[in-house]
Amino acid sequence: MSETGAGTETGARPAGGAAAPPLLPAPGPEPEGLLPPGATPGTASGEAPRLGSFLARAAAATAVLTVLGAVLGLVRDQAVARYFGASDASDAFLIAWTVPEMAATLLIEDGMALLLVPAFSLALTRRAAAGEAAGSDPVRDLVATTLPRLFLLLAGGAALLIAGAPWVVGVLAPGLADPRLAVDCTRLTSVTVLTFGITGYFSAALRAHRSFLPPAGVYVAYNLGIIGMTLALHAVWGVRAAAAGVAVGSVLMILTQLPVFLRLVPLARPRLPRCGRPVRRAARTAPPLGFALLAPVVLFVVSRQSQVLVERFLASTLPAGAISHLNYAQKVAQLPMVLSLMICTVTFPVVAQAMAAGHREKARLRVERDLGLAGTVVLLGTAVVLGYAPQIIEVLFQRGAFDAADTASTAQVMRVYALGLLGHCLVGALSRPFFSSGRPTWFPAFAMGTGLLVTTGAGYALTYRFGVDGIATANAIGISTTALLLLMGLGTRVVPIRTRAVALSLGRLTGASLAAGAAGWACAPLVPDPVLSLAAGCLLVPSAFFLTGLALRSPEVVSLLALTRRRFLDGR
Repeated sequence: MSETGAGTETGARPAGGAAAPPLLPAPGPEPEGLLPPGATPGTASGEAPRLGSFLARAAAATAVLTVLGAVLGLVRDQAVARYFGASDASDAFLIAWTVPEMAATLLIEDGMALLLVPAFSLALTRRAAAGEAAGSDPVRDLVATTLPRLFLLLAGGAALLIAGAPWVVGVLAPGLADPRLAVDCTRLTSVTVLTFGITGYFSAALRAHRSFLPPAGVYVAYNLGIIGMTLALHAVWGVRAAAAGVAVGSVLMILTQLPVFLRLVPLARPRLPRCGRPVRRAARTAPPLGFALLAPVVLFVVSRQSQVLVERFLASTLPAGAISHLNYAQKVAQLPMVLSLMICTVTFPVVAQAMAAGHREKARLRVERDLGLAGTVVLLGTAVVLGYAPQIIEVLFQRGAFDAADTASTAQVMRVYALGLLGHCLVGALSRPFFSSGRPTWFPAFAMGTGLLVTTGAGYALTYRFGVDGIATANAIGISTTALLLLMGLGTRVVPIRTRAVALSLGRLTGASLAAGAAGWACAPLVPDPVLSLAAGCLLVPSAFFLTGLALRSPEVVSLLALTRRRFLDGR
Protein backbone atom coordinates (compact mmCIF):
# COMPACT_ATOMS: atom_id res chain seq x y z
CA MET A 1 0.00 0.00 0.00
CA SER A 2 1.53 3.29 -1.05
CA GLU A 3 2.72 5.74 1.59
CA THR A 4 4.00 8.44 -0.75
CA GLY A 5 3.40 11.93 0.58
CA ALA A 6 2.88 10.88 4.19
CA GLY A 7 5.97 12.75 5.25
CA THR A 8 4.38 16.09 4.47
CA GLU A 9 1.76 15.62 7.19
CA THR A 10 2.36 16.53 10.83
CA GLY A 11 1.01 14.97 13.98
CA ALA A 12 1.73 13.31 17.28
CA ARG A 13 3.13 9.86 17.81
CA PRO A 14 0.92 7.47 19.69
CA ALA A 15 2.06 5.53 22.69
CA GLY A 16 4.52 2.88 21.80
CA GLY A 17 6.39 5.01 19.28
CA ALA A 18 4.46 3.96 16.15
CA ALA A 19 3.55 6.90 13.98
CA ALA A 20 -0.15 7.40 13.25
CA PRO A 21 -0.39 9.79 10.32
CA PRO A 22 -3.02 12.49 10.84
CA LEU A 23 -5.91 12.55 8.45
CA LEU A 24 -6.33 16.31 8.78
CA PRO A 25 -4.23 18.25 6.29
CA ALA A 26 -1.20 20.18 7.34
CA PRO A 27 -0.82 23.61 5.74
CA GLY A 28 0.75 23.19 2.36
CA PRO A 29 0.03 22.84 -1.35
CA GLU A 30 -2.67 20.63 -2.72
CA PRO A 31 -1.91 18.09 -5.44
CA GLU A 32 -0.88 19.73 -8.68
CA GLY A 33 -3.38 19.51 -11.47
CA LEU A 34 -6.51 19.79 -9.29
CA LEU A 35 -7.26 23.48 -9.59
CA PRO A 36 -10.26 25.77 -9.26
CA PRO A 37 -12.35 26.59 -12.32
CA GLY A 38 -10.46 28.47 -14.97
CA ALA A 39 -7.01 27.53 -13.69
CA THR A 40 -4.56 25.51 -15.72
CA PRO A 41 -1.72 23.51 -14.20
CA GLY A 42 1.76 24.79 -14.45
CA THR A 43 0.93 28.38 -15.31
CA ALA A 44 2.31 29.79 -12.08
CA SER A 45 4.03 28.53 -8.99
CA GLY A 46 1.12 29.58 -6.81
CA GLU A 47 -1.55 27.65 -8.73
CA ALA A 48 -1.52 24.44 -6.69
CA PRO A 49 -2.14 26.06 -3.28
CA ARG A 50 -5.12 27.85 -4.81
CA LEU A 51 -7.17 24.66 -4.69
CA GLY A 52 -6.87 24.36 -0.92
CA SER A 53 -7.99 27.98 -0.49
CA PHE A 54 -10.80 27.50 -3.01
CA LEU A 55 -12.08 24.33 -1.32
CA ALA A 56 -11.91 26.01 2.10
CA ARG A 57 -14.02 28.92 0.87
CA ALA A 58 -16.43 26.59 -0.90
CA ALA A 59 -16.76 24.41 2.21
CA ALA A 60 -17.35 27.47 4.41
CA ALA A 61 -20.03 28.88 2.10
CA THR A 62 -21.61 25.43 1.76
CA ALA A 63 -21.57 25.09 5.54
CA VAL A 64 -23.44 28.35 5.98
CA LEU A 65 -26.17 27.33 3.53
CA THR A 66 -26.27 23.78 4.90
CA VAL A 67 -26.75 25.07 8.44
CA LEU A 68 -29.41 27.52 7.23
CA GLY A 69 -31.20 24.71 5.41
CA ALA A 70 -30.95 22.50 8.51
CA VAL A 71 -32.31 25.28 10.73
CA LEU A 72 -35.22 25.77 8.36
CA GLY A 73 -35.72 22.01 8.41
CA LEU A 74 -36.05 22.20 12.18
CA VAL A 75 -38.52 25.07 11.82
CA ARG A 76 -40.45 22.89 9.36
CA ASP A 77 -40.51 20.01 11.85
CA GLN A 78 -41.46 22.41 14.65
CA ALA A 79 -44.42 23.63 12.59
CA VAL A 80 -45.62 20.08 11.98
CA ALA A 81 -45.07 19.18 15.65
CA ARG A 82 -46.87 22.32 16.85
CA TYR A 83 -49.97 21.86 14.75
CA PHE A 84 -50.21 18.07 14.66
CA GLY A 85 -48.03 16.79 17.55
CA ALA A 86 -47.24 13.07 17.59
CA SER A 87 -50.61 11.92 16.26
CA ASP A 88 -52.31 9.95 13.52
CA ALA A 89 -52.11 13.06 11.28
CA SER A 90 -48.35 13.48 11.74
CA ASP A 91 -47.86 9.75 11.22
CA ALA A 92 -49.80 9.97 7.93
CA PHE A 93 -47.61 12.85 6.76
CA LEU A 94 -44.43 11.00 7.70
CA ILE A 95 -45.53 7.93 5.77
CA ALA A 96 -45.98 10.22 2.73
CA TRP A 97 -42.65 11.84 3.62
CA THR A 98 -41.02 8.51 2.80
CA VAL A 99 -41.43 9.34 -0.91
CA PRO A 100 -39.38 12.59 -0.89
CA GLU A 101 -36.92 11.04 1.56
CA MET A 102 -36.24 8.17 -0.80
CA ALA A 103 -36.26 10.48 -3.82
CA ALA A 104 -33.83 12.92 -2.17
CA THR A 105 -31.35 10.17 -1.36
CA LEU A 106 -31.62 8.55 -4.78
CA LEU A 107 -31.90 11.65 -6.95
CA ILE A 108 -30.10 14.44 -5.07
CA GLU A 109 -27.85 13.35 -2.23
CA ASP A 110 -26.33 10.08 -3.40
CA GLY A 111 -27.61 8.38 -6.52
CA MET A 112 -27.54 11.20 -9.06
CA ALA A 113 -24.37 12.67 -7.57
CA LEU A 114 -22.50 9.34 -7.50
CA LEU A 115 -23.42 8.71 -11.12
CA LEU A 116 -23.20 12.15 -12.71
CA VAL A 117 -20.40 13.98 -10.89
CA PRO A 118 -17.81 11.49 -12.26
CA ALA A 119 -19.48 11.65 -15.70
CA PHE A 120 -19.38 15.45 -15.84
CA SER A 121 -15.84 15.43 -14.41
CA LEU A 122 -14.73 13.08 -17.18
CA ALA A 123 -16.48 15.25 -19.78
CA LEU A 124 -14.74 18.35 -18.43
CA THR A 125 -11.39 16.54 -18.52
CA ARG A 126 -11.99 15.56 -22.16
CA ARG A 127 -13.05 19.11 -23.00
CA ALA A 128 -9.84 20.50 -21.46
CA ALA A 129 -7.74 17.99 -23.40
CA ALA A 130 -9.43 18.29 -26.80
CA GLY A 131 -10.98 21.76 -26.77
CA GLU A 132 -13.96 22.58 -29.00
CA ALA A 133 -12.57 20.95 -32.12
CA ALA A 134 -15.04 20.41 -34.94
CA GLY A 135 -17.85 21.94 -32.87
CA SER A 136 -17.85 19.09 -30.36
CA ASP A 137 -18.21 19.61 -26.60
CA PRO A 138 -18.32 16.50 -24.37
CA VAL A 139 -20.27 18.39 -21.68
CA ARG A 140 -22.96 19.49 -24.13
CA ASP A 141 -23.09 16.01 -25.62
CA LEU A 142 -23.57 14.50 -22.17
CA VAL A 143 -26.50 16.81 -21.40
CA ALA A 144 -28.09 16.20 -24.80
CA THR A 145 -27.97 12.42 -24.39
CA THR A 146 -29.11 12.21 -20.75
CA LEU A 147 -31.37 15.08 -19.66
CA PRO A 148 -34.35 14.52 -22.04
CA ARG A 149 -34.43 10.78 -21.32
CA LEU A 150 -34.18 11.42 -17.59
CA PHE A 151 -37.09 13.86 -17.70
CA LEU A 152 -39.38 11.36 -19.46
CA LEU A 153 -38.38 8.51 -17.15
CA LEU A 154 -38.95 10.52 -13.97
CA ALA A 155 -42.27 11.96 -15.21
CA GLY A 156 -43.51 8.42 -15.86
CA GLY A 157 -42.34 7.30 -12.42
CA ALA A 158 -44.16 10.18 -10.70
CA ALA A 159 -47.38 9.37 -12.56
CA LEU A 160 -47.21 5.70 -11.57
CA LEU A 161 -46.59 6.61 -7.94
CA ILE A 162 -49.58 8.95 -7.86
CA ALA A 163 -51.82 6.22 -9.28
CA GLY A 164 -50.43 3.56 -6.95
CA ALA A 165 -50.46 5.61 -3.75
CA PRO A 166 -52.93 3.29 -1.89
CA TRP A 167 -50.71 0.29 -2.59
CA VAL A 168 -47.60 2.23 -1.50
CA VAL A 169 -49.17 3.20 1.83
CA GLY A 170 -50.33 -0.36 2.37
CA VAL A 171 -46.79 -1.64 1.91
CA LEU A 172 -45.10 1.06 3.99
CA ALA A 173 -47.48 1.07 6.94
CA PRO A 174 -49.90 -1.86 6.96
CA GLY A 175 -50.78 -1.17 10.59
CA LEU A 176 -52.49 2.21 9.98
CA ALA A 177 -56.13 2.15 11.10
CA ASP A 178 -57.26 4.72 8.48
CA PRO A 179 -54.84 5.05 5.54
CA ARG A 180 -56.86 7.59 3.50
CA LEU A 181 -55.04 10.65 4.83
CA ALA A 182 -51.66 9.02 4.19
CA VAL A 183 -52.75 8.21 0.61
CA ASP A 184 -53.72 11.84 -0.06
CA CYS A 185 -50.41 13.10 1.32
CA THR A 186 -48.47 10.52 -0.70
CA ARG A 187 -50.10 11.65 -3.94
CA LEU A 188 -49.10 15.25 -3.19
CA THR A 189 -45.49 14.34 -2.44
CA SER A 190 -45.11 12.04 -5.45
CA VAL A 191 -44.28 14.97 -7.72
CA THR A 192 -40.84 15.04 -6.08
CA VAL A 193 -39.82 12.02 -8.14
CA LEU A 194 -39.65 14.39 -11.11
CA THR A 195 -38.60 17.63 -9.43
CA PHE A 196 -35.90 16.06 -7.23
CA GLY A 197 -34.49 14.27 -10.26
CA ILE A 198 -34.04 17.54 -12.16
CA THR A 199 -32.66 19.18 -9.00
CA GLY A 200 -30.12 16.39 -8.58
CA TYR A 201 -29.08 16.58 -12.22
CA PHE A 202 -28.46 20.32 -11.95
CA SER A 203 -26.60 19.87 -8.65
CA ALA A 204 -24.24 17.23 -10.06
CA ALA A 205 -23.47 19.34 -13.13
CA LEU A 206 -22.81 22.48 -11.09
CA ARG A 207 -20.61 20.73 -8.52
CA ALA A 208 -18.51 19.20 -11.30
CA HIS A 209 -18.06 22.77 -12.57
CA ARG A 210 -17.00 23.74 -9.01
CA SER A 211 -20.13 25.82 -8.43
CA PHE A 212 -21.29 24.87 -4.94
CA LEU A 213 -23.56 27.65 -3.70
CA PRO A 214 -26.72 26.94 -5.77
CA PRO A 215 -26.71 23.19 -4.90
CA ALA A 216 -26.14 24.02 -1.23
CA GLY A 217 -29.07 26.42 -1.25
CA VAL A 218 -31.71 24.05 -2.59
CA TYR A 219 -32.85 22.89 0.86
CA VAL A 220 -33.28 26.49 1.96
CA ALA A 221 -35.79 26.98 -0.86
CA TYR A 222 -37.37 23.57 -0.25
CA ASN A 223 -38.01 24.12 3.45
CA LEU A 224 -39.29 27.65 2.87
CA GLY A 225 -41.90 26.19 0.54
CA ILE A 226 -43.05 23.62 3.10
CA ILE A 227 -43.09 26.12 5.98
CA GLY A 228 -45.00 28.68 3.97
CA MET A 229 -47.69 26.24 2.84
CA THR A 230 -48.04 24.74 6.33
CA LEU A 231 -48.46 28.10 8.05
CA ALA A 232 -50.84 29.42 5.38
CA LEU A 233 -53.12 26.43 4.86
CA HIS A 234 -52.96 24.13 7.91
CA ALA A 235 -56.30 25.39 9.19
CA VAL A 236 -57.97 24.60 5.87
CA TRP A 237 -56.20 21.46 4.63
CA GLY A 238 -54.79 20.05 7.83
CA VAL A 239 -51.62 18.03 7.40
CA ARG A 240 -52.24 17.95 3.63
CA ALA A 241 -50.92 21.54 3.60
CA ALA A 242 -47.48 20.27 4.62
CA ALA A 243 -47.59 17.64 1.87
CA ALA A 244 -48.53 20.30 -0.68
CA GLY A 245 -45.61 22.35 0.63
CA VAL A 246 -43.30 19.48 -0.28
CA ALA A 247 -44.42 19.76 -3.92
CA VAL A 248 -44.09 23.56 -3.97
CA GLY A 249 -40.70 23.51 -2.27
CA SER A 250 -39.36 20.95 -4.72
CA VAL A 251 -40.17 23.26 -7.64
CA LEU A 252 -38.34 26.09 -5.86
CA MET A 253 -35.27 23.82 -5.69
CA ILE A 254 -35.13 23.70 -9.49
CA LEU A 255 -35.59 27.45 -9.85
CA THR A 256 -32.75 28.09 -7.38
CA GLN A 257 -30.24 26.38 -9.69
CA LEU A 258 -31.67 27.02 -13.14
CA PRO A 259 -30.02 30.40 -13.90
CA VAL A 260 -26.51 29.22 -13.00
CA PHE A 261 -27.02 25.89 -14.79
CA LEU A 262 -28.01 27.71 -18.00
CA ARG A 263 -24.96 29.94 -17.69
CA LEU A 264 -22.36 27.22 -17.01
CA VAL A 265 -23.67 24.22 -18.95
CA PRO A 266 -23.86 24.72 -22.73
CA LEU A 267 -27.19 23.61 -24.14
CA ALA A 268 -27.23 25.23 -27.57
CA ARG A 269 -25.17 23.44 -30.22
CA PRO A 270 -22.88 25.73 -32.23
CA ARG A 271 -23.12 26.04 -36.00
CA LEU A 272 -22.10 22.71 -37.48
CA PRO A 273 -19.18 22.29 -39.87
CA ARG A 274 -20.15 21.13 -43.34
CA CYS A 275 -18.83 17.63 -42.87
CA GLY A 276 -19.84 17.23 -39.22
CA ARG A 277 -22.32 14.67 -37.90
CA PRO A 278 -23.31 15.81 -34.39
CA VAL A 279 -25.28 12.73 -33.39
CA ARG A 280 -22.43 10.33 -34.06
CA ARG A 281 -19.91 12.70 -32.50
CA ALA A 282 -22.01 13.00 -29.36
CA ALA A 283 -22.04 9.26 -29.01
CA ARG A 284 -18.24 9.23 -29.18
CA THR A 285 -17.49 12.18 -26.89
CA ALA A 286 -20.11 11.85 -24.16
CA PRO A 287 -19.05 9.64 -21.22
CA PRO A 288 -21.01 6.36 -21.20
CA LEU A 289 -23.89 6.15 -18.72
CA GLY A 290 -25.43 2.76 -19.30
CA PHE A 291 -27.16 0.17 -17.13
CA ALA A 292 -23.82 -1.24 -15.95
CA LEU A 293 -23.04 2.07 -14.22
CA LEU A 294 -26.59 2.88 -13.14
CA ALA A 295 -27.58 -0.43 -11.55
CA PRO A 296 -24.92 -0.57 -8.75
CA VAL A 297 -25.59 3.04 -7.77
CA VAL A 298 -29.36 2.57 -7.65
CA LEU A 299 -29.09 -0.66 -5.69
CA PHE A 300 -26.74 0.94 -3.17
CA VAL A 301 -28.91 4.01 -2.65
CA VAL A 302 -32.18 2.08 -2.46
CA SER A 303 -30.66 -0.34 0.05
CA ARG A 304 -29.44 2.57 2.15
CA GLN A 305 -32.76 4.36 2.19
CA SER A 306 -34.59 1.10 2.81
CA GLN A 307 -33.33 1.25 6.39
CA VAL A 308 -35.90 4.00 6.93
CA LEU A 309 -38.59 1.85 5.32
CA VAL A 310 -37.76 -1.01 7.68
CA GLU A 311 -37.93 1.33 10.68
CA ARG A 312 -41.33 2.75 9.76
CA PHE A 313 -42.70 -0.66 8.86
CA LEU A 314 -41.79 -1.92 12.34
CA ALA A 315 -42.92 1.29 14.06
CA SER A 316 -46.36 1.13 12.38
CA THR A 317 -47.14 -1.83 14.64
CA LEU A 318 -46.42 0.24 17.78
CA PRO A 319 -48.78 2.75 19.47
CA ALA A 320 -49.63 6.02 17.66
CA GLY A 321 -46.79 8.54 17.71
CA ALA A 322 -43.98 5.99 17.45
CA ILE A 323 -43.18 6.94 13.85
CA SER A 324 -43.15 10.61 14.84
CA HIS A 325 -40.77 10.00 17.75
CA LEU A 326 -38.42 8.13 15.43
CA ASN A 327 -38.59 10.88 12.82
CA TYR A 328 -37.89 13.80 15.15
CA ALA A 329 -35.08 11.93 16.88
CA GLN A 330 -33.46 10.93 13.62
CA LYS A 331 -33.73 14.38 12.04
CA VAL A 332 -32.01 16.11 14.96
CA ALA A 333 -29.45 13.38 15.64
CA GLN A 334 -28.31 13.32 12.03
CA LEU A 335 -27.51 17.05 11.86
CA PRO A 336 -23.84 16.41 12.78
CA MET A 337 -23.66 13.79 10.03
CA VAL A 338 -25.09 16.23 7.47
CA LEU A 339 -22.54 18.88 8.44
CA SER A 340 -19.66 16.42 8.31
CA LEU A 341 -20.59 15.16 4.84
CA MET A 342 -20.58 18.66 3.35
CA ILE A 343 -16.78 18.28 3.34
CA CYS A 344 -17.00 15.20 1.14
CA THR A 345 -19.65 16.84 -1.04
CA VAL A 346 -17.31 19.73 -1.86
CA THR A 347 -14.27 17.52 -2.48
CA PHE A 348 -16.02 14.71 -4.39
CA PRO A 349 -15.51 16.42 -7.79
CA VAL A 350 -11.81 16.80 -6.91
CA VAL A 351 -11.51 13.07 -6.20
CA ALA A 352 -13.47 12.24 -9.37
CA GLN A 353 -11.23 14.41 -11.55
CA ALA A 354 -8.11 12.93 -9.95
CA MET A 355 -9.39 9.43 -10.72
CA ALA A 356 -10.32 10.47 -14.28
CA ALA A 357 -6.77 11.76 -14.78
CA GLY A 358 -5.22 8.61 -13.24
CA HIS A 359 -3.82 10.39 -10.14
CA ARG A 360 -4.58 7.68 -7.56
CA GLU A 361 -2.11 8.95 -4.96
CA LYS A 362 -3.67 12.41 -5.06
CA ALA A 363 -7.09 10.83 -4.64
CA ARG A 364 -5.81 8.83 -1.65
CA LEU A 365 -4.53 11.92 0.14
CA ARG A 366 -7.79 13.74 -0.46
CA VAL A 367 -9.93 10.82 0.77
CA GLU A 368 -7.89 10.34 3.94
CA ARG A 369 -8.09 14.05 4.75
CA ASP A 370 -11.84 14.01 4.19
CA LEU A 371 -12.30 11.05 6.53
CA GLY A 372 -10.35 12.80 9.27
CA LEU A 373 -12.27 16.05 8.96
CA ALA A 374 -15.67 14.35 8.65
CA GLY A 375 -14.95 12.03 11.58
CA THR A 376 -13.95 14.92 13.83
CA VAL A 377 -17.10 16.89 13.03
CA VAL A 378 -19.56 14.01 13.38
CA LEU A 379 -18.07 12.65 16.60
CA LEU A 380 -18.06 16.07 18.24
CA GLY A 381 -21.72 16.38 17.30
CA THR A 382 -22.35 12.87 18.63
CA ALA A 383 -20.99 13.92 22.02
CA VAL A 384 -23.39 16.88 22.14
CA VAL A 385 -26.35 14.66 21.25
CA LEU A 386 -25.44 12.06 23.88
CA GLY A 387 -25.02 14.66 26.60
CA TYR A 388 -27.91 17.01 25.91
CA ALA A 389 -30.61 15.13 23.99
CA PRO A 390 -33.49 16.01 26.39
CA GLN A 391 -32.55 19.69 26.42
CA ILE A 392 -32.24 19.78 22.62
CA ILE A 393 -35.66 18.24 22.07
CA GLU A 394 -37.31 20.40 24.74
CA VAL A 395 -35.92 23.61 23.24
CA LEU A 396 -36.77 22.64 19.68
CA PHE A 397 -40.12 20.88 19.92
CA GLN A 398 -41.82 21.00 23.33
CA ARG A 399 -44.72 23.32 22.64
CA GLY A 400 -48.32 23.01 21.48
CA ALA A 401 -49.37 19.39 21.00
CA PHE A 402 -45.81 18.12 21.60
CA ASP A 403 -45.67 17.56 25.39
CA ALA A 404 -43.08 16.50 27.98
CA ALA A 405 -43.78 12.80 27.44
CA ASP A 406 -43.03 13.19 23.74
CA THR A 407 -39.79 14.99 24.65
CA ALA A 408 -38.65 12.17 26.94
CA SER A 409 -39.44 9.45 24.38
CA THR A 410 -37.81 11.32 21.50
CA ALA A 411 -34.67 12.18 23.50
CA GLN A 412 -34.17 8.56 24.50
CA VAL A 413 -34.44 7.40 20.88
CA MET A 414 -32.11 10.20 19.75
CA ARG A 415 -29.36 9.04 22.11
CA VAL A 416 -29.61 5.55 20.69
CA TYR A 417 -29.49 6.88 17.13
CA ALA A 418 -26.35 8.84 18.02
CA LEU A 419 -24.44 5.58 18.44
CA GLY A 420 -24.73 5.03 14.68
CA LEU A 421 -23.80 8.55 13.53
CA LEU A 422 -20.19 7.67 12.79
CA GLY A 423 -21.41 4.74 10.71
CA HIS A 424 -23.77 6.97 8.73
CA CYS A 425 -20.99 9.49 8.16
CA LEU A 426 -18.51 6.85 7.00
CA VAL A 427 -21.02 5.26 4.63
CA GLY A 428 -21.58 8.64 2.99
CA ALA A 429 -17.87 9.48 2.89
CA LEU A 430 -16.58 6.08 1.76
CA SER A 431 -19.19 5.41 -0.91
CA ARG A 432 -18.12 8.44 -2.95
CA PRO A 433 -14.57 7.21 -3.74
CA PHE A 434 -15.99 3.84 -4.83
CA PHE A 435 -18.02 5.54 -7.55
CA SER A 436 -15.51 8.29 -8.40
CA SER A 437 -13.76 6.31 -11.13
CA GLY A 438 -16.88 6.17 -13.33
CA ARG A 439 -16.59 2.37 -13.64
CA PRO A 440 -19.15 -0.20 -12.44
CA THR A 441 -18.59 -1.41 -8.89
CA TRP A 442 -20.94 -3.64 -6.92
CA PHE A 443 -19.11 -3.72 -3.59
CA PRO A 444 -20.95 -0.72 -2.02
CA ALA A 445 -24.30 -2.33 -2.88
CA PHE A 446 -23.11 -5.61 -1.32
CA ALA A 447 -21.98 -3.80 1.84
CA MET A 448 -25.20 -1.81 2.09
CA GLY A 449 -27.33 -4.90 1.45
CA THR A 450 -25.50 -6.73 4.23
CA GLY A 451 -26.12 -3.83 6.59
CA LEU A 452 -29.80 -3.78 5.63
CA LEU A 453 -30.14 -7.47 6.44
CA VAL A 454 -28.52 -6.84 9.83
CA THR A 455 -30.88 -3.91 10.47
CA THR A 456 -33.93 -5.98 9.53
CA GLY A 457 -32.95 -8.98 11.63
CA ALA A 458 -31.99 -6.90 14.65
CA GLY A 459 -35.16 -4.82 14.27
CA TYR A 460 -37.43 -7.85 14.37
CA ALA A 461 -35.51 -9.20 17.36
CA LEU A 462 -35.51 -5.98 19.39
CA THR A 463 -38.71 -4.08 18.53
CA TYR A 464 -41.12 -6.33 20.43
CA ARG A 465 -39.14 -5.99 23.66
CA PHE A 466 -37.69 -2.46 23.45
CA GLY A 467 -40.10 -0.63 21.12
CA VAL A 468 -38.69 2.41 19.30
CA ASP A 469 -35.39 2.09 21.18
CA GLY A 470 -34.95 -1.35 19.67
CA ILE A 471 -35.59 0.04 16.17
CA ALA A 472 -32.96 2.76 16.68
CA THR A 473 -30.49 0.19 18.02
CA ALA A 474 -30.99 -1.98 14.94
CA ASN A 475 -30.33 1.05 12.74
CA ALA A 476 -27.03 1.77 14.51
CA ILE A 477 -25.88 -1.85 14.28
CA GLY A 478 -26.77 -2.20 10.59
CA ILE A 479 -25.21 1.05 9.38
CA SER A 480 -22.04 0.41 11.40
CA THR A 481 -21.73 -2.99 9.74
CA THR A 482 -21.91 -1.34 6.31
CA ALA A 483 -19.33 1.30 7.27
CA LEU A 484 -16.88 -1.37 8.44
CA LEU A 485 -17.23 -3.32 5.20
CA LEU A 486 -16.71 -0.19 3.07
CA LEU A 487 -13.67 0.87 5.06
CA MET A 488 -12.09 -2.57 4.68
CA GLY A 489 -12.91 -2.78 0.97
CA LEU A 490 -11.95 0.69 -0.26
CA GLY A 491 -8.18 0.32 0.05
CA THR A 492 -8.02 -2.93 -1.89
CA ARG A 493 -10.50 -2.03 -4.65
CA VAL A 494 -10.39 1.67 -5.55
CA VAL A 495 -8.26 4.12 -3.55
CA PRO A 496 -5.32 2.67 -1.60
CA ILE A 497 -6.06 4.38 1.72
CA ARG A 498 -4.18 3.37 4.85
CA THR A 499 -7.01 1.45 6.48
CA ARG A 500 -5.22 0.75 9.76
CA ALA A 501 -4.22 4.40 10.24
CA VAL A 502 -7.75 5.56 9.43
CA ALA A 503 -9.32 3.06 11.86
CA LEU A 504 -6.85 3.99 14.62
CA SER A 505 -7.51 7.71 14.21
CA LEU A 506 -11.28 7.25 14.19
CA GLY A 507 -11.03 5.00 17.25
CA ARG A 508 -9.27 7.71 19.24
CA LEU A 509 -11.81 10.29 18.13
CA THR A 510 -14.58 7.91 19.23
CA GLY A 511 -13.00 7.64 22.68
CA ALA A 512 -12.90 11.42 22.95
CA SER A 513 -16.55 11.61 21.85
CA LEU A 514 -17.75 9.09 24.43
CA ALA A 515 -15.86 10.85 27.24
CA ALA A 516 -17.24 14.27 26.25
CA GLY A 517 -20.76 12.86 25.91
CA ALA A 518 -20.56 11.29 29.37
CA ALA A 519 -19.40 14.61 30.85
CA GLY A 520 -22.34 16.39 29.24
CA TRP A 521 -24.81 13.72 30.37
CA ALA A 522 -23.63 14.11 33.99
CA CYS A 523 -23.62 17.92 33.99
CA ALA A 524 -26.75 18.68 31.94
CA PRO A 525 -29.27 18.21 34.82
CA LEU A 526 -27.30 20.61 37.04
CA VAL A 527 -28.77 23.60 35.14
CA PRO A 528 -32.59 23.43 35.29
CA ASP A 529 -33.30 25.85 32.42
CA PRO A 530 -32.95 23.89 29.15
CA VAL A 531 -31.68 26.85 27.12
CA LEU A 532 -28.97 27.75 29.66
CA SER A 533 -28.08 24.08 30.11
CA LEU A 534 -27.67 23.63 26.36
CA ALA A 535 -25.61 26.82 26.11
CA ALA A 536 -23.29 25.56 28.85
CA GLY A 537 -23.04 22.22 27.05
CA CYS A 538 -21.86 23.94 23.87
CA LEU A 539 -18.81 25.02 25.88
CA LEU A 540 -18.36 21.94 28.06
CA VAL A 541 -18.63 19.21 25.44
CA PRO A 542 -16.15 20.62 22.88
CA SER A 543 -13.67 21.38 25.68
CA ALA A 544 -13.95 17.83 27.00
CA PHE A 545 -13.72 16.42 23.46
CA PHE A 546 -10.50 18.22 22.56
CA LEU A 547 -8.87 17.68 25.97
CA THR A 548 -9.63 13.96 25.81
CA GLY A 549 -8.41 13.88 22.22
CA LEU A 550 -5.11 15.41 23.34
CA ALA A 551 -4.83 12.88 26.17
CA LEU A 552 -5.43 10.04 23.70
CA ARG A 553 -2.92 11.63 21.30
CA SER A 554 -5.42 11.86 18.49
CA PRO A 555 -3.47 13.15 15.45
CA GLU A 556 -6.54 15.00 14.15
CA VAL A 557 -7.06 16.93 17.38
CA VAL A 558 -3.34 17.72 17.68
CA SER A 559 -3.18 18.93 14.07
CA LEU A 560 -6.38 20.94 14.34
CA LEU A 561 -5.31 22.71 17.52
CA ALA A 562 -1.83 23.36 16.11
CA LEU A 563 -3.35 24.81 12.94
CA THR A 564 -5.71 27.01 15.00
CA ARG A 565 -2.83 28.25 17.14
CA ARG A 566 -0.72 29.01 14.07
CA ARG A 567 -3.56 30.95 12.45
CA PHE A 568 -4.12 32.89 15.68
CA LEU A 569 -0.45 33.83 15.96
CA ASP A 570 -0.34 34.83 12.30
CA GLY A 571 -3.38 37.03 12.86
CA ARG A 572 -1.59 38.83 15.67
